[in-house]
Amino acid sequence: MDYIGLEQIREYCLSKNNVAEDMPFGEETLCFRVLGKIFLLTGINGKPLQINLKCDPERAIILREEHESIIPGYHMNKKHWNTLIIDGSLKYSLVKELIDHSHNLIVASLPKLVRDKIEK
Repeated sequence: MDYIGLEQIREYCLSKNNVAEDMPFGEETLCFRVLGKIFLLTGINGKPLQINLKCDPERAIILREEHESIIPGYHMNKKHWNTLIIDGSLKYSLVKELIDHSHNLIVASLPKLVRDKIEK
């Protein structure tokens, strides 16, 4: 089991190009965005830590079946978002992979002109 805390998640997200953090929903919820579009949300005081990530709908279903600590996105479109409960049962490598997947889905949804600038 890997320890994964808010600071590890934060550092990983901010290491990506064109990512910013903000708290548009109040002082309890931290959002990470790529060029203004959210790819990760988390409550800063949750015990255990929970993060919401965008996910391909088919992959979301598979992940939920394989991992008890991956559930439909809390307060999100449950078809396109998962909530990861960071309770020690998920490997950090999987969490990072799913952060990357969410980030990539958001980048793919941006206009081509904007995507081209990010990828360079």
